[in-house]
Amino acid sequence: MESKPSNISHEVFYLIGFTDVQPYRPLLFIPFLFIIIHTFIANAVIVVVIATQNKLHSPMYLLILSVAVLGFIKPVLFVPRFMFSALFNQNAISREECLTQLFFIHYAGCYQSSILLGMAVDRCFAICFPLRYGDFVNLRNTLIFATILVIRNCLLVSWMVGLIVPKTFCKSNLIYHCFCEHTSVVNLACGDLTKNYIAGIFAFCLPTVDCAFIALSYIIIFIVIFHSHSGESRQKAIHTCSSHIICLSVAYFSVAIAFFGYRVPGIPRDLRVVTSFLYLLAPGFSNPLIYGIRTKEIRVHIEKYLKCHKITAI
Repeated sequence: MESKPSNISHEVFYLIGFTDVQPYRPLLFIPFLFIIIHTFIANAVIVVVIATQNKLHSPMYLLILSVAVLGFIKPVLFVPRFMFSALFNQNAISREECLTQLFFIHYAGCYQSSILLGMAVDRCFAICFPLRYGDFVNLRNTLIFATILVIRNCLLVSWMVGLIVPKTFCKSNLIYHCFCEHTSVVNLACGDLTKNYIAGIFAFCLPTVDCAFIALSYIIIFIVIFHSHSGESRQKAIHTCSSHIICLSVAYFSVAIAFFGYRVPGIPRDLRVVTSFLYLLAPGFSNPLIYGIRTKEIRVHIEKYLKCHKITAI
């Protein structure tokens, strides 16, 4: 597309990710279909098990349920549109839809970071103050903590997207990506973009700060664990925390790959698009497997549920 004069702004963008492999682009429909089916079914099982079992209505399992719900939401934000685009080469997206998609994708990323922080804080109180756990982790404190994080995330993402809204997009309307991501959209805008880039840095710093608090929480947890005299309690605590740490590693490792993938020169642009998919899809794909296999209480109920339905079917 031709560039426009700076006083005229494009109102339609074209998401042209993976056009470097145009002959094979329709084939991408197959792996993404598998990913979205697995993600929906696996997370649905976790949601159903936790929602229907009263024994699992404790803060830790409700946080796992939140992770599973988020695993549903994130693929819906962009995967069906990309699959349609890959099959029929329909790449156009309106400016309003693009900015809406951008808002919800980045908000979902911040929300994921908040849930992981909540898990770390919950485990910290459960292991470090087991006798006073109920005093610290109660409905009132949980609502206050959740409300602060929700407002924080909403203000940051609204500020980031709000700085883009008045911009004119006169450079181009081609986005080599499969969804509207902040850096890709801002790079098309005209005028002074300093505030936009600062907002993008803040958006990256937010999960970084969460990660620092999470790391501190687990350092405290493991100090307490290794000073514990009960071998059985120590083993149980380590097993519980290791599941969370695996999920943390998947989430933050994929975010780091995506962040540096767009800032290291020489990386093929299709590979950069893959890294963006990784940080949005990898947690939702892997978390149900991690919690379903490694968390005994969830695994037992899944097995009971499957056996019950197998007997009913027979």
